[in-house]
Amino acid sequence: MKTHIFAFTLLIVLCLTARAGLKWDQTSIELHPAATDKQAIGHFKYQNTGDKPVKFKSVKTSCGCTAAQTQKEEVPPGEKGEITATFNIGERTGTQVKTVTVATDDPANVTTVLTLKAVIPQQLEIAPTFVFWGQGEEAKSKTIVVRAAKDFPVKHLKVTSSSPDFQTKVEETGNGQFKIDVKPQETNKQTASTLTIQPEDSQKIFYATARITNAPPVPQ
Repeated sequence: MKTHIFAFTLLIVLCLTARAGLKWDQTSIELHPAATDKQAIGHFKYQNTGDKPVKFKSVKTSCGCTAAQTQKEEVPPGEKGEITATFNIGERTGTQVKTVTVATDDPANVTTVLTLKAVIPQQLEIAPTFVFWGQGEEAKSKTIVVRAAKDFPVKHLKVTSSSPDFQTKVEETGNGQFKIDVKPQETNKQTASTLTIQPEDSQKIFYATARITNAPPVPQ
């Protein structure tokens, strides 16, 4: 009797195994691209552990900045493959989470969501990003400090002001650190400027703001 029960149980397990479809090595990947990288690419590997081919019906990404590509439209039994997810970094920094939704004809796993997490370092740390003077305040220079990431070497910075009401002066202080002195021509009227900060030989652009507000002068 026990032998029959064991054989029946084994048969059920084998049947379930035979019906299994795609088995993913992992459905979540975390990447740490360098500050100079333009893309972050994740490889989601799988194997068809069943006894029937599995067809991909669709592969959709969560946003236009991410593309996903399959190696094959149909996966025969026993074969391996991968879906490649490519995230275009652009100007993004910090932690970015993107998903890829995979639909197949596998009844056990009709839909699988793959998660790509990219932790992107800030190429330049700018502090503060906003300097201001109260109306009538003494027109003294105020300083913005810029620090470059370790893997983003910067020798020179180009800083331009969108308004002639503010003057800027850049000084390299060493170890990838810079000091930007911002000085208004006068503080008698409200005005503002966007400061464009661009490392030499780089397409990356960063911004800060200088403004004369209608607030009272800052006490000395």
